[in-house]
Amino acid sequence: MSGREADYSKGADRAVSLAWLALLGAIIAMLAVPASREAFAEATRNHPYLLGFLKIAVLGTMGELLGAKLVVRRWRLRGIRLYQRVLVWGFLGIVFTVVFPLFAYGTAGLLAEGLLPGEGNVFLTAMWTSVCLNLIFAFPMMVFHRITDTLIDRGELFRVWPVVSVISGIDWNNMVRIVGLACLWFWIPAHTITYLLPPEFRVMSAALLAIALGFIMGMAKRRAMAAAQAEMSKAA
Repeated sequence: MSGREADYSKGADRAVSLAWLALLGAIIAMLAVPASREAFAEATRNHPYLLGFLKIAVLGTMGELLGAKLVVRRWRLRGIRLYQRVLVWGFLGIVFTVVFPLFAYGTAGLLAEGLLPGEGNVFLTAMWTSVCLNLIFAFPMMVFHRITDTLIDRGELFRVWPVVSVISGIDWNNMVRIVGLACLWFWIPAHTITYLLPPEFRVMSAALLAIALGFIMGMAKRRAMAAAQAEMSKAA
C-alpha cells in the first residue's frame, strides 16, 4: 500500500469512528432527554415489533462492528454483507420483544406459586428474572447468531442452511469460554440491574446492552478466526 493509500485508509477509518461515536451520542442524548425518551417509549408501546427490529438492528450491528474494529484495528464495512447482518440483528430484536416479557411474567408466576423464593422482594424478582432469562435463553440465542454469522460469511444465509456443517465448524471452546461465561459474569448482573431500574431508564440500559451484545459476539468471532489462522500457520 502506498503512502497516499495508507493516509486515505486512516482518514476513512477516523471518519467511520467519528460517525459511530456521533450516532452513539445521538442515541444517548435522545434517551437522556425526558421528552424524546417518552416519545420513543410511546412509539415502542404502539409498534413493539417494528421498534424492536429497528433498535436491535442498529445497536447490535454497532456493537458487532466495534468488536471487529478492536480486534483487527480498523473498521470493516465492505465485503461483509452488512445488510444481512443488520437483518439478522433486526430479527433478533423481534424475538427479544417477545422473550423479555415472557420471562418477566413467567418468573413472576414462579414466585407467586412459591416455586422460587423471594416473592415481593424487588431485588430477588429482578435477579431471578435475569437468571432464568440468561440460563435458558441467552446462550442458545448467541449460538443462533453465530450460525447465521457463519452463513453470512459463506454467502448462504438465503439458501438451504447446511446446519450440521455449520455447527460442527463452530469453535466451541471459544464460544463457551467467551460467550457462554459472559452469561454468568456479565449478562446476569447487567439484566438484574436493568430490571431494578425505574421503567423510564430501562430503555437506555437496554440500548447500551444491545451494543454490548454485538460487541461480545463480534469479539468472540474475531478471536475464533485469529485462533484458526494461527492453527493453519502452525500446520503450514
